[in-house]
Amino acid sequence: MRHILLSAVIAFGIAWMPAAQGADFDPADAADLDRISAALNAVQTLKADFTQIDPSGNVEQGQFYIEKPGKMRFQYQPPSPLTVVSDGLDVAVFNSKLNTADRYPLSTTPLNILLSNHTNLQRNKNIVGLEHQPGLLVVKARSNDRRMTGNITITFSDPGLELRQWTVTDAQGLATTVSIKNVQTGVTLQPELFLTHG
Repeated sequence: MRHILLSAVIAFGIAWMPAAQGADFDPADAADLDRISAALNAVQTLKADFTQIDPSGNVEQGQFYIEKPGKMRFQYQPPSPLTVVSDGLDVAVFNSKLNTADRYPLSTTPLNILLSNHTNLQRNKNIVGLEHQPGLLVVKARSNDRRMTGNITITFSDPGLELRQWTVTDAQGLATTVSIKNVQTGVTLQPELFLTHG
């Protein structure tokens, strides 16, 4: 389960990796990508509930927090033992059942970009399309990280441009979906949420 969670989080971040030049979009899609980028950049803090469905259909829930720049937390509800935290320097995956903590430098993960204040989707070479659905905008992206292959779709409300859901599909065609609801932005978050060391 831990590798599924980390895959979903990191692959979500891959979608925001910057590039000198992105794909060619028609003026309407380019304008929508600029609107989404501006909405993402305007969020400094976020709190939401999330539901994750893995490729086997297992469902887990919890709370999701962001504080820019660089800080993030996935707090899973029991009986899951998992918590994933970024403190702005490291990303730590805690397992309370096994009493383990796996750490990765934030600078080596694409989460460093996800948690940035300077997202520009139109100029991102990994963004390959934008789909319009009733009340929704769906950004389609691919991973070009050699360690991880697959695709991701990120869904935003329209209007409003709130992040609603992302689905990661790996090279084997297995999909992990994370949906968020009860989104609150501009909230005050306790510093303890983002501690990665005891």
